Amino acid sequence: MDAQRGMSRFQSPADVKQRLAAVDYLADEDVAVTVYLADRLAKPILCEGAAGVGKTALGKALAETTGHTLIRLQCYEGLDEAKALYEWNYKKQLLRIQADSGQRDWHKVEQDIFTEDFLLPRPLLAAIRSPEPVVLLIDEVDRVEVETEALLLEVLSEWQVSIPELGTIAATRPPLVVLTSNNTRELSEALKRRCLFLHMGYPDIERETRIIRARIPEIDAALAEQVARVVRSIRSLELKKPPSVSETLDWARTLLLLGVDRVDADVTRKTLSLLLKYQQDIDKVSHSPL
Repeated sequence: MDAQRGMSRFQSPADVKQRLAAVDYLADEDVAVTVYLADRLAKPILCEGAAGVGKTALGKALAETTGHTLIRLQCYEGLDEAKALYEWNYKKQLLRIQADSGQRDWHKVEQDIFTEDFLLPRPLLAAIRSPEPVVLLIDEVDRVEVETEALLLEVLSEWQVSIPELGTIAATRPPLVVLTSNNTRELSEALKRRCLFLHMGYPDIERETRIIRARIPEIDAALAEQVARVVRSIRSLELKKPPSVSETLDWARTLLLLGVDRVDADVTRKTLSLLLKYQQDIDKVSHSPL
């Protein structure tokens, strides 16, 4: 633990909040404490919540505030080991085999083509063997199959990768890992045990107002608060997709461009397409008191 303290990126939860705020990410107390503990304990953070609450943005902000390299693994259905971990450059290997076609010692040829020169590192291996500090963002982990989730668990548990032809590659310094999940499926208990769990919900009116003013400095404080209040009211309805924080920011920028200085029901209904992406949601909000 002492060695880990010597390598710590943050000194306290307050330090986390201050440094994230410096890159326009306004963290609440839960986020600050979880990031601090993840840094000290060398544990991944599993951020779970609806789309658009700032999960991915947290990983990016941590890379920016620490100055670490950001390595991102975007998960999707069908993601396999070759795309997540590593694969061999088969075209380059074939060219080498053709060049050595006169070489009768196949064992020697085989040794020559399974070397670093022919290795294509993917995000997980790149993060493990990076000589520089890294923030590893594993985005939408709930979209992968159980088999790929098991692969992630193995890497995150041991901080090392075994390549049969090259041996074991271990991290000199574990990356700071952020996994995000939109909770479209239940993740395994094993993966959850390995991580520090962080549920992220939509910000309250006060914090969303601060986010708007941080990202759009030219906006008036009163208008920013009105935007946050209206968005909060819209999110309280049963919608297919409530507006995300990024959509709130897009809406606020649109209102500025239109010269709006006060948000009323008429302005809101005319610009709902900036906040909502489904016609059924637009219809529901349009017929609701705002």
